[in-house]
Amino acid sequence: CLDILKDQWSPALTIKTALLSLQALLCSPEPDDPQDAQVATMYLNNYEKFSQTAKFWTATYAQASASTSSPDSPALTRLLEMGFSREQCIDALAQAGGDENDAVNRLLSG
Repeated sequence: CLDILKDQWSPALTIKTALLSLQALLCSPEPDDPQDAQVATMYLNNYEKFSQTAKFWTATYAQASASTSSPDSPALTRLLEMGFSREQCIDALAQAGGDENDAVNRLLSG
């Protein structure tokens, strides 16, 4: 689990720092120090089921739609809620081909 989610949390942490830390955790899971023990157990003991479950959740909740930059797009709304301007969000989604994670990376790096 991320130290900032445990004992290193501070109000001085920026959203950028928190998001970058979460991105690092998603890229390199730590099942021996998990945020969710049930998921970690599945990861360690039944990786095939873990992978199938992850694919299902991704397909259900994280797929970019063709209209990610439309005014009512959930992806656009989530980016706006992070505090970026509408123009920045629309540009980032367009440059990322609708990939919300890539758009977040673009917004945070520039």
